[in-house]
Amino acid sequence: MSELHVAEFGEGPRVVLVHGSGTWARHDAFGFGAQLELADEFRLVLPDRRGYGGSPEVERSDYRQDAEDVADLLGEGAHLLGHSSGGVVAMLAALRDPGAVRSLTLIEPACFQIAADAPVVAEALRRNREAIAAVPAGIADEELVRLNFESVGFPAPEATPELVRATRAALNEHPTWEAHVPVEDLAQVEPALVITGTWDVAPPAYRANGGEPIMECARVTSQRVGAELLRIPGASHWPHSQRADLVNDRLRRFWRG
Repeated sequence: MSELHVAEFGEGPRVVLVHGSGTWARHDAFGFGAQLELADEFRLVLPDRRGYGGSPEVERSDYRQDAEDVADLLGEGAHLLGHSSGGVVAMLAALRDPGAVRSLTLIEPACFQIAADAPVVAEALRRNREAIAAVPAGIADEELVRLNFESVGFPAPEATPELVRATRAALNEHPTWEAHVPVEDLAQVEPALVITGTWDVAPPAYRANGGEPIMECARVTSQRVGAELLRIPGASHWPHSQRADLVNDRLRRFWRG
């Protein structure tokens, strides 16, 4: 735990935010850079998961270890938020110490096993496994970043050292879409909120192959946890940055409550 890079901002009720894969906590586009404005009212705790951001290298990032790290950060009580694979980490952390979770927010949770009986999710799992297996050994850094983005219809950004490290960490980690979460046990954690984009702005192929499965995961998770489901228009997999105006307003009201 002490090896993790953890940044904290603001004063007030404590909020732990868990980033997804391929990014790091304070990344503006894919992390929680757009949530820093909430530090005017809350104490934001932003850990970089092992292998990401300012945290040390690991041979292979593991969502189970990440969950233990996050559970330790809850202290005597905190609001807990996770995005994508960080949503799975947040769920597992909440199960470790449900009494320390003041509220649970999941943004586009990549908990595919929860909805694996849905054909669209089962097909996404098959594609994910094939895509990971098909990445060439020894692929160059810039090519890896390009492949990661262009394969879903986005232009590749600059392959900065931080982005290369995050992309390689995501490629090598134990994928959270294989994690089995005892989701019914999360019903004891309340209040709970699940946020998903409507994916209306995504490239068609990315919406079909990425958006439809993840939206189904969000829908099923909200039902099985007993959480409110909030759909954000004008956003795909990153509603907290693509529509920070809507998401931050809802988070502020949710955490106040």
